[in-house]
Amino acid sequence: MKRGAEHGRPLIGVTTSEVREPKRIQQTPESEPKVREMVLGLTYLRAIEAAGALPMVAPPLPEEAIGSLLDRLDGICLSGGPDLDPDTYGADPHPELGPTEPDLDRFELSVARCADAREIPILAICRGTQALNVARGGSLIQHLPEASPDFAHRQSAPGNETSHTIEIEPGSRLAAALGNDEVEVADELDVNSFHHQAIERLGEGLKITARAPDGTPEAIEDQSRPFLIGVQWHAETLVHRSYEAALFRHFVEASRLVPAVA
Repeated sequence: MKRGAEHGRPLIGVTTSEVREPKRIQQTPESEPKVREMVLGLTYLRAIEAAGALPMVAPPLPEEAIGSLLDRLDGICLSGGPDLDPDTYGADPHPELGPTEPDLDRFELSVARCADAREIPILAICRGTQALNVARGGSLIQHLPEASPDFAHRQSAPGNETSHTIEIEPGSRLAAALGNDEVEVADELDVNSFHHQAIERLGEGLKITARAPDGTPEAIEDQSRPFLIGVQWHAETLVHRSYEAALFRHFVEASRLVPAVA
């Protein structure tokens, strides 16, 4: 079976776990009736397209359909969104836990595990990084302001602006992916920050390769894989910078190398 890369541009599936209820929708006279909707920022899709791939939003599907979906994809981007249901990692809910979507959580985690088992390239962003960690058997800090009260992990500035630095492990796959032919990424990088939860227990086979000044994990990777990287910041809104643009290009190039399914 041919994949997207065999037609010149890899096909990248983008998961979405955020839902908008009808009462939150502003309806115009010309629009469709209000229904429960899935929500995904166009910034993910534009960043992937600009890097040379074809993005495809992956809707929630029955578990038995995930294999057929992945047969057609060259890479997976696990996107941001709401808090993860703590039941997915065997924890009781914290009183400050935000709204969750358990059905979408189960689908996204199944996609992550199946793609991981096939060694399909994965780029995880913000909540997606947390989902990747849970898919590998890790757990989460459910209410980060309680764990780190003196450091703000949710900025008020727009997503195309940064709010704090991170320290990147030299020689990591992340450091290589953030660099390009002209610029080698520094040990520190300014990033944006919009997360309520964070990695607690690290998933199997994963390594933390960037941290915020308060020690909160900002990136994870599996160094045995060509490309399995999760970043806690919203890299898709910073692709006007060379670093994040390079991250998406390296992801797309890794996706070109996925072999066709027999």
